[in-house]
Amino acid sequence: MNDSKQFTKENIPVFITARVGSTRLPGKHLLPICGKPIIEQMITRVKNSHKSKLFVICTTVLPEDDVFEEIARRCSIKIFRGHPTDILQRWLDTADHFKADSFISAEADDVFCDPEYIDLIVHELQTSEYDYITCKGLPFGVTPTGIRVSALRKICEIKDVDDTQGQERFFTKTGLFNVKNIQVKNVELNQPDLRMTLDYQEDYEFFSTVFDHLYTEGGFFSLREILRLLKAHPEIVLINEKMQEKYSQRYNNLYGSVKLKDK
Repeated sequence: MNDSKQFTKENIPVFITARVGSTRLPGKHLLPICGKPIIEQMITRVKNSHKSKLFVICTTVLPEDDVFEEIARRCSIKIFRGHPTDILQRWLDTADHFKADSFISAEADDVFCDPEYIDLIVHELQTSEYDYITCKGLPFGVTPTGIRVSALRKICEIKDVDDTQGQERFFTKTGLFNVKNIQVKNVELNQPDLRMTLDYQEDYEFFSTVFDHLYTEGGFFSLREILRLLKAHPEIVLINEKMQEKYSQRYNNLYGSVKLKDK
């Protein structure tokens, strides 16, 4: 990969974290929606960002993830392959490869990650010194995050685990970093109890149903359109609503704490 390039504050990349080996929904990022793998639909959506035009699939070195090489080519974006379980180290290696001093994290699970908020967080990274930036109030699975590489490097030096899923906790629960939560003031968008992330079969059915209602080839439907659809058709919310408690319990059990090296 000899595509190294200096990404400055004016040129902030989006890292799209993906892998085949999910235990709850194997191959979830490759599941078809409207004739394409769901990750391609997600990539197409985030590429509507006005402030970031540099996108990188951030996957593992495992052979099962070779499939993302072709997806990156089809989507005309970059790819970087790193540690199988240590997402933080994979991000850091990706950032170092591309010489980025900050980046946007957009999980491939978050199919409706909103490009409008990518732009907002890019602006915050460009104009502030916060280490970790996210939004408070949006549906779960819609919000991208902005991360300063200096903070990521520090946490990689002091963390004491190699499985770093639940990455947010390393920045928000250690008390080491300057964190900003942008409060979403728009009443229509402020719906934090809604969960829109791809973890279970029911989530796939939820996304498929929304796409069936709103998708047009070459078009883009916004978060506002999604929320208006759900308001008009509350039965769609019920498709995966029962998974919320299961998801939260699992997350808290696995990722409720942070383990750092002894000083």
